[in-house]
Amino acid sequence: MSRFVPKNPDFRRVATDTFERQPAMRTLGISLARLEPGEVDLSMAYSANFTQQNGFVHAGVITAGLDNACGIAAFTLMPAGSDILTVEFKTNLLAPAKGERFAFRAHVVKPGRTLTVWEGRAYAEHDGVETLIATMTGTLMALPRRKPATQHDNPHARA
Repeated sequence: MSRFVPKNPDFRRVATDTFERQPAMRTLGISLARLEPGEVDLSMAYSANFTQQNGFVHAGVITAGLDNACGIAAFTLMPAGSDILTVEFKTNLLAPAKGERFAFRAHVVKPGRTLTVWEGRAYAEHDGVETLIATMTGTLMALPRRKPATQHDNPHARA
């Protein structure tokens, strides 16, 4: 059970919707596995499309999964009408990312009105055994929700 009380009683729907609106997570095959106030687990199956030259899942993919898990964990504690943006993070890569599945587990350390500190861990599963492969710590900023950008708003978009 989470030690935090969400400020938005509709946090599950809002956090799930935010996760689902991210094309990057769909592209990487990352899905939401568990969602509690201040805690999130994401899951990803191995894909050779996301490996580096030695056949391990690329550190950038692992980092993206961790950053997203941490961001959604923080988002579950934000008031209605908020949005989020990662300000900084540090990743420690502890072991090669090899396995059949990957889990990205995150929890909020200290929620704040503007800044939230979080931690995450990435695990590789191989033959039913999980191995810790990376850790992440970081800070996220709460923002007032903005209207979604349109193609007209982006000067680099093509018509």
